[in-house]
Amino acid sequence: MQQTATKSPSHLNWRSTAQHYFLLTAGSLLLAVNVDLFLAPATIAPGGVSGTSILINHFTGWPLGLTMLVLNVPLVILGFRYLGRFQFLSKTLYVVLLYNLGVDFLRPFLPAGVTHDLVLNALFGGILGGIATGLVYRGGGTSAGTGIISRVMQMKTGVPLSQLYMLTDGSVIFISGLVFGWDRALYSLVMLFVWGLATDYVLEGPSVVRTVFIVTDLADDVSRALLNRLQLGVTAWAGQGMFTESQRTILFCTVSRPDVNAVRAILDEVDPDAFVVIGHGHQARGGVLRSNGRRAPQKQTPSQIAS
Repeated sequence: MQQTATKSPSHLNWRSTAQHYFLLTAGSLLLAVNVDLFLAPATIAPGGVSGTSILINHFTGWPLGLTMLVLNVPLVILGFRYLGRFQFLSKTLYVVLLYNLGVDFLRPFLPAGVTHDLVLNALFGGILGGIATGLVYRGGGTSAGTGIISRVMQMKTGVPLSQLYMLTDGSVIFISGLVFGWDRALYSLVMLFVWGLATDYVLEGPSVVRTVFIVTDLADDVSRALLNRLQLGVTAWAGQGMFTESQRTILFCTVSRPDVNAVRAILDEVDPDAFVVIGHGHQARGGVLRSNGRRAPQKQTPSQIAS
């Protein structure tokens, strides 16, 4: 009898880890290239740590990448404290080091900008930055930055992320308008908008909440995996297949865009035969679990991305 070869769990884990770090590496290097080709030469500061560093570099001449790294250190510590500890730290620290140090390392090998047209810099800087951020998110990491402050504030206050991003990034853009001129500030807003759109499409379409319906015979195992690994609250109810007349369990949860691939991976591992439908929702409120496992009223809304 011929036996079918199966891949061991360790082999699958190694392959998944390699894929994640390939995405993290590609995204981090593209972020660095984006700063050197579009953001810094055009002095467009689309919020976040990169925009703050461009402002500091303008007044002090300090290396841009090193300045970004220094600013990110306390933010990474904050994220370690509130957003997942070592699970958060491993990939985020890798991205921060490669991205920030890559800005200074790659600069001698790249042209000092590719165009003097501010419109082109804003558009292509937003597209390239959004693609890079999407790759980093698909790899399970983040580029740190002021997004960490917004996420922690959202956990503590319940204020929608979109408003917090506007507060943190808007402050940087306002200062850049005072320093570089209001035309640069307006182009920063254009870049930030395009950046968010490009990130959304890399992560699977427009910026909306994902709703997940799962029909499975292993409801306890699936819900436990979603709860323990992603801190997702899951609702279950009984269902019946009208063709087979068999009893099945239906699970429902909402997830953010970066977690969609993680949900798929969990289902492939726990119950490959589960029937899954992933849809779009415009907003979800309540029922979200914090990292400590307690439910907290929380609103998920489309957010802009800035590094």
